[in-house]
Amino acid sequence: MRFLILFVTFITLINSNEPDAVLKIEKNVDSRAKISIVSSTSTISNKAKKISTLFASDLKLTGHFLVDSKVEKKDYNTPIFNIATKSEYLLMYNLTNKGGATLDIKLFKGNPKKQILHKNYSVRKLEKYPFLIHKAVSDINSAAKFPKINWINRYVVLSRYIGAKQTEIMLADYTFTYKKTIIKGGLNLFPKWADANQRELFYSSYKGDILTLYKLNIYTGKKRKILNSKGMLACSDVDSQGRLLLTMAPNSQADIYLYSNGSTKRLTKFSGIDVGGKFADGGSSMVFVSNRMGTPNIYKKPLNGGSVEKIVFHGTNNSSCDAYGSQVVYSSKESRKSYNIYLTTTSGGQTRPLTSGGINQFPIFSHDGKVVMFIKRTRGGNSIGFINISANVSENFKMGIARIQSIDW
Repeated sequence: MRFLILFVTFITLINSNEPDAVLKIEKNVDSRAKISIVSSTSTISNKAKKISTLFASDLKLTGHFLVDSKVEKKDYNTPIFNIATKSEYLLMYNLTNKGGATLDIKLFKGNPKKQILHKNYSVRKLEKYPFLIHKAVSDINSAAKFPKINWINRYVVLSRYIGAKQTEIMLADYTFTYKKTIIKGGLNLFPKWADANQRELFYSSYKGDILTLYKLNIYTGKKRKILNSKGMLACSDVDSQGRLLLTMAPNSQADIYLYSNGSTKRLTKFSGIDVGGKFADGGSSMVFVSNRMGTPNIYKKPLNGGSVEKIVFHGTNNSSCDAYGSQVVYSSKESRKSYNIYLTTTSGGQTRPLTSGGINQFPIFSHDGKVVMFIKRTRGGNSIGFINISANVSENFKMGIARIQSIDW
C-alpha cells in the first residue's frame, strides 16, 4: 500500500487553484469553410443553448469549419430561401426528447443553397444526446468531403476519488456533458480501453495488499481476471495485437513489463521508478517516464532489449506522456505555476509547444493521433482541453469532476 500511494502520487491528476491559459493558434480562416447554424429545438428549450454550443464546438474542433457565432432560431420546415446567410454551408437541426432523444439535421451548401445531407439520429436516454450531436457533426464533416474525425464519437473513461480508499470509474463523452458511473465500491484504478471499438476496458482493483488487473465488457458486464501482483499493477497501454504494457512492482520497485499471450516480460530494470509505458514506432519501442536522472523525464527503449535513450531535454518535471507512431506528447513543468504540453518525436527532434502558460497536464492522443486531450487545472476546477494538431485549433470544456486519478480516451 505504501508503494501504491507513492506511485499514484507520482502520476495522479491533482486539483490546483492556479490559473492557466491555453495557446490558441487558429488556422488561417480562408482555408476553413464558413458554416451557419439554424436551431429549431423547442421541446427541450432548457438545453437549447447547450445544444447549439456543442454543435459550434464540435464543428470548430474538426479544424475544417469557421462557425458563425450567431445561431438563428427558426421552424425546422422553414424554406431555405427564407434564411439569409453568406456562409458556404448552412446547418439546420431539430433535437427533441421524443422517445429519449431524437435529432434531425439538414445540411445545405452553395449559393443558391442545395441540400447535401439529411439524417435522423435517436437514442433511448435523453442524457446521451451529446453523442447524437457528435455523430451528426462527424457525418456533416464527411458530407463536406473533409478527412474523417471519428475521434469525436469516442467515450472517455476515468477513475476518480470519492473518499478514503474509494474510487469510481466513469464514462463520458469527450465534452463531459454526458457522464455515467459504471464501477463502484473499493479502490478501482487506471482504466484503459482494451479495444479500438471501446467495448472492453482494463482496470486495477485493490483489495488487501493485492492489486488485480481485470478486463471488463462495459455492455455485458462480464469481467475476467488477467493477473494480480503485490506492490503496483497498472495497464498503461494496449496495442492492436492485444499486447499490454504494465507498470508492476512485485518487489517494491516500479518497472515496466510486456504482457502477451498470458506471459509477462520485464522490460526495465532500474532501482528507481519506471512507469507509464506507451507503445511507439509501430510497436517496436516504447516511451515511458523515469526518474533515473533524478527528476521525472521521458525516455525511449526498444522492446527487443536495446538501450534506454532520453528524448526530452528541458523542464524540471516531465511526468506524463503518450505516443502515436513516432509522435510523442508530454507535460513539462517549467515553473511552480506552469506546466505545458509539448509535441516531439521518438528521436527527440522537432519539438514544439502546444500550450502556453498555466497548468496543463496528462496529454493523450486521440485514437487516430489527430487530436490531443489534456487536463487543464484552473481556479474553477478541472477542465478538459483539446488541441487539433494539424488544424491548430483548441477548445476546452468544464469537467464538473474533481479528484481525477487517471483518464483514457
